[in-house]
Amino acid sequence: MSDENSVITEDRASWLVRSFLTYRLYILGLASLLVFVLVAVGVYRLTAEVRYDEVLAALSATSWSAIALAALFTGLSFLALIFYDSNALDYIGRRKPFPAIAVTAFMAYAVGNTVGFGPLSGGAIRFRAYSRLGLLPGDIARIIAFVTLSFGLGLLSVSALATLAVAPRVAGILGIDALWLRAISVVILVALVTVFYIGRNGHVLSFKGLTLRLPDSRTTSRQFLVSALDIAAAASVLYVLLPDTHVGWPTFLAVYAVAIGFGVLSHVPAGLGVFEAVIMAGLSNAIGIDQLLGSLVLYRLIYYILPLLLATVLLLITETRHFVLRPGVAEAAQLAGKLAPTLIATLSLVLGTMLIFSSVVPTPDSNLDFLSNYLPLPIVEGAHFLSSLLGLLLIVAARGLGQRLDGAWLVALGGACVAFAFAFLKGIAVVEAGLLALFIVALIANARAFDRHSSLLRQALGPSWLAAIGVILATAFVILLFVYRDTEYAHELWWQFEFSEEAPRGLRALLALAIVASALALFSLLRPAHFRTEGATAAELEQAVAITMAQDMADANLVRTGDKRLLFSASGRSFIMYGIHGRSWIAFADPVGVEDEFAELVWQFVGAARAGGGRAAFYQISPALLAACADVGLRAFKLGELAIIDLASFEMKGSRFANLRQSYSRGARDGLAFSVAQPDEVAAILPELRAVSDSWLAHHNAKEKTFSLGAFEEGYVLSQPVAVVRIEDRIVAFATLMVTDTRAEATVDLMRFAPDAPKGTMDFLFASILDYLRGEGYRQFNLGMAPLSGMARREAAPVWDRVGGTLFEHGERFYNFKGLRAFKSKFHPRWEPRYLAVTNGTGAALALMDVTFLIGGGVKGVIAK
Repeated sequence: MSDENSVITEDRASWLVRSFLTYRLYILGLASLLVFVLVAVGVYRLTAEVRYDEVLAALSATSWSAIALAALFTGLSFLALIFYDSNALDYIGRRKPFPAIAVTAFMAYAVGNTVGFGPLSGGAIRFRAYSRLGLLPGDIARIIAFVTLSFGLGLLSVSALATLAVAPRVAGILGIDALWLRAISVVILVALVTVFYIGRNGHVLSFKGLTLRLPDSRTTSRQFLVSALDIAAAASVLYVLLPDTHVGWPTFLAVYAVAIGFGVLSHVPAGLGVFEAVIMAGLSNAIGIDQLLGSLVLYRLIYYILPLLLATVLLLITETRHFVLRPGVAEAAQLAGKLAPTLIATLSLVLGTMLIFSSVVPTPDSNLDFLSNYLPLPIVEGAHFLSSLLGLLLIVAARGLGQRLDGAWLVALGGACVAFAFAFLKGIAVVEAGLLALFIVALIANARAFDRHSSLLRQALGPSWLAAIGVILATAFVILLFVYRDTEYAHELWWQFEFSEEAPRGLRALLALAIVASALALFSLLRPAHFRTEGATAAELEQAVAITMAQDMADANLVRTGDKRLLFSASGRSFIMYGIHGRSWIAFADPVGVEDEFAELVWQFVGAARAGGGRAAFYQISPALLAACADVGLRAFKLGELAIIDLASFEMKGSRFANLRQSYSRGARDGLAFSVAQPDEVAAILPELRAVSDSWLAHHNAKEKTFSLGAFEEGYVLSQPVAVVRIEDRIVAFATLMVTDTRAEATVDLMRFAPDAPKGTMDFLFASILDYLRGEGYRQFNLGMAPLSGMARREAAPVWDRVGGTLFEHGERFYNFKGLRAFKSKFHPRWEPRYLAVTNGTGAALALMDVTFLIGGGVKGVIAK
């Protein structure tokens, strides 16, 4: 009975794990929304004695000199942020031109600080930009790790130093004993100093096969100064906006650092509400809540929105030919153009949020009095009501803009133009209209960047976007409650229509937003999750084979197996071959055909997968495809390394090839004879080949594989040359060759030998194949991939690489990782990395599991080998 209970418990645990992995993004999104709602309730209660007019008065009381100082400190903070990336590139030894670094870092922080969630984040921008500068995914992951760790450690050190210096003051504000604050600060500082001391000479730490190279003293000192400047300048932005107070700057710095830390940990987009709640809780005893709120609003506008607008203006400047042709900045200008869709998408999200918030706050009475003299009330009411819905439209369009959809561009442009007109009709909102005008100009100037033909309506909103919309609407609801705190609710409010009645106008707008947003959420959550594309037809296979034979990638001949689906480019000159298992749509290797069409073909595939409710993944792709994958929001994870032999220089001479040469000579002495049967000659020896194949499968207790490997099927074996090894006219080993008409590359697929074949037969076979192909004029030979080979396990390597490197070292009981690498190393190839591109780390693990099922022929096939 206990065994049965144990099995049931394990099944439940397994079900919980699978459920969490499947719905993790929705769970995390819901958790972020819940955290925000709890914080919003706290903020609403903290402001119980504050009125909207008092906040406006505090805003008006802020001097222009304070605003100018805040803008100056914002510039200093962003300058320091740029040096985060510059130092990271120096640390990993991959220096790039400073203008390109500055553009990338500035846009990454302008976007990441403002919205701060996955689809539009600093990490995504860095991957897009740095991959175009020639950095590999491992390098980019190390840059992101360096930046993240530097910010965290800098925040810890600065807050600890500030708290230690003014512990009694901070203790009085936070209600914590000063002794405890000092003790915590000392512990943090001692730990940081210890790490600094250990790593003073670039010391390497090792733990269970993993290595971590600590930054040297110069790097650490430089980064500490950069972090201190960043945090101090950012804190000063808010400090100079505060009214005169007895709270000193060091005390404020400690409170500010804590607020930033809580905002980051909350995972709420941009820490919205969380940061404000901590600041108000920490400083409400020293500064009036109305003045704090006014300063916080200005802080958000100056430190978050102003850099985003400046980035947009700089983007428009880089579009001018005069700027692009200036020496030293052309590359940075080109890079800015590549990042334009993400920047414009972020601006669309911000402006949509602005329109929603403006629908729940009152319009100045003077503006309404002016409008009442020229416009009838229905026009003003209609403009106000529709503007809020246009705000939601711009938020939804932001997702498509980030993916460069032409439909999203049209929707955003049309919506922004209508909202621009409504800005004057609903309340003469000049600033709002000006921002919309900037957005419209940016859309028109970068129209050519939105060239992907895909229906915006087919793109369901993911959990991150649904959570972001939920946070925005919840914020609008809290603002509505705050602004009209003194207005008593009555059912009659819903149908009151007067120029002076602002509360009913806001209620109606928020209700409409809630209804439309709920409909969008239901559409996204309840739409059909899966559909399957049709398999390849005979005509499509013939077309794909013709394309394959005219290009250089020998592995593309796997399309001949007929077990993969095909997606052709619009011209029909290129294709992607892929398989579907579970929710994973897995493309095998790079697209085949015309290279100029690859980027668009990648987008077509990702769009088709998303429309079918699946996750797109690219398996065993080369570094050349990484930029195209980054453009569609996919991350790269290293799978291993591909062994390539340069046939033009390959000769079995010298000490390097002594062992291989001995195996070849021994095989010749044992009577092994090599030959190649061309496709029209294979039919005559097919029965012998099948006998060898069957005996090999039986001896290894294996079954035929699919997807990334061929199977012994008559049509497939007959389609390409076959290299055979005979002994006394009996075939004892063979390998099917994959070649193309360009003779640029050749490789093998099926490699099988009889159980009684002499030892070293496979070495003899490969050496003979290489010699034959060299004589036939082929330029290189693809030896296949060594899984998990070349994975980084040191410094700031990503977790994926470190786990892969550990498996490579200690996973021999599961797979012959080292043995396969050692066999390929006999031929002294050059090694090229191969990647899996997918949305995130968990998606990568699930995609790899589905790849295993595809190759093994399903779950039963994997279990039965």
